[in-house]
Amino acid sequence: MDILQKLNPWHKDPPQPPPSTPPLPKTQAYLLITLYALIYFIPFYLSPLTRPSPTLSRDAPSVIRARIRSVLISTSICLLTTYFLLLPPTPSSPSPFHLLGFYPFSFSSTFSPVFLTSLLFLGPLYSYFIIDQGYKPWFLSLHQNPIKDCFTNYQSFRNYIIGPITEELLFRSSAIPLLLPLPPSITPSKLLYIIPLIFGLSHIHHYYEFTLQNPRVPRTAVFIRSLFQLGFTTLFGAYATFLYLRTGNLYAVCLVHTFCNSMGLPQVWGRVEFPDEYLGEKRRSILWTVGYYILLVTGAVLWYKNLWVLTESEYGLVRDDAWRR
Repeated sequence: MDILQKLNPWHKDPPQPPPSTPPLPKTQAYLLITLYALIYFIPFYLSPLTRPSPTLSRDAPSVIRARIRSVLISTSICLLTTYFLLLPPTPSSPSPFHLLGFYPFSFSSTFSPVFLTSLLFLGPLYSYFIIDQGYKPWFLSLHQNPIKDCFTNYQSFRNYIIGPITEELLFRSSAIPLLLPLPPSITPSKLLYIIPLIFGLSHIHHYYEFTLQNPRVPRTAVFIRSLFQLGFTTLFGAYATFLYLRTGNLYAVCLVHTFCNSMGLPQVWGRVEFPDEYLGEKRRSILWTVGYYILLVTGAVLWYKNLWVLTESEYGLVRDDAWRR
């Protein structure tokens, strides 16, 4: 039995989009989605402005600026291609703007997935705001406010604004509508593995960039690092695809992507450290550690129990009965 079938408590079916025909045959759709991924990152290595080298890091402001221009062009091409493939809509098909996740806008469908995702990070949020006193830049400082930093720091702007938006426009908004409605041979669960795997593989080029900047690191260690990155990017891609199919809301997955990028991977072992203002260093605490792991487990349980409730939307792109296949 599919794991999603075990998770879903089957709520009352909301209104669903009427059936229509996919814009492309399945094989052609997969090939086009793969081409989208190549169009996204291959231009990084075609120009000296975007191509890193042993003396030029991918985090250099000049490289970030050039890559931002590149991905904006690439993403626009992919999005417009999908849009024109969805035209003209038939009387029985949803609006192209709906399939692309732009319209209609729903406040609950936008922010409920963000709240759901934050449950997974109850422990890290507790560590950041309470233990590390991360609330201070948000409320007590005008010069170090994290939101301001997103628009004044090139790396933050790339990681929290441009990266999430362009990747979701490409791998969700441009890719998923090419397979909707799902052919009989594809279940929603299968779609959660296919597109996210392409999303994960599109990050493999980081292996090359890391070896350029860190030539002394053993290739085995770099390979393991890249394999781990492939794993968690694919896992996140599956989650984002699930949210997109359930809500039909591009804004929600962009916000979730930004939130996850800002939080990073949660600590799952070891003691939690806290800053000691008197000694000027960090110390370990059993009490902080116990509280952290209790919240981490509690948040995971709450996320599990509310996964389907907080992603339920009348604008979902897949009929509820399709998840039962």
